[in-house]
Amino acid sequence: MRGPGEAAKHLVDRVRSMVLLEVQDAANKLKLKVAAVGLGVGLLLGAAVFGLFALGFALATIAAAIATVLSTWLALLVVTGALFLLVGVLVAIGIGAIRKGTAPAPEQATDATPRP
Repeated sequence: MRGPGEAAKHLVDRVRSMVLLEVQDAANKLKLKVAAVGLGVGLLLGAAVFGLFALGFALATIAAAIATVLSTWLALLVVTGALFLLVGVLVAIGIGAIRKGTAPAPEQATDATPRP
């Protein structure tokens, strides 16, 4: 029969090994999750690259279709102009959204406060 000191030591060792196993299990689960997220990010980046290629081919197709009516250089110029127009519109909308979301300057804040 063991004494109370030996039983307490045995209990501490068992608890220590259980905690160590739990920590190792949590680390293994975290490694699996990180690997899955890494794979997902890599696949999304690959999809983005191929999406850019597809967009380029779509724009080239549009230019080729316009080139059946106009000369090639003019068709490419039309597509390029349309892209620059799209960029300008998106920039204007983006700047407007940023201005709406930024905090007011101190003068604007003090002007907006109600006065008794």
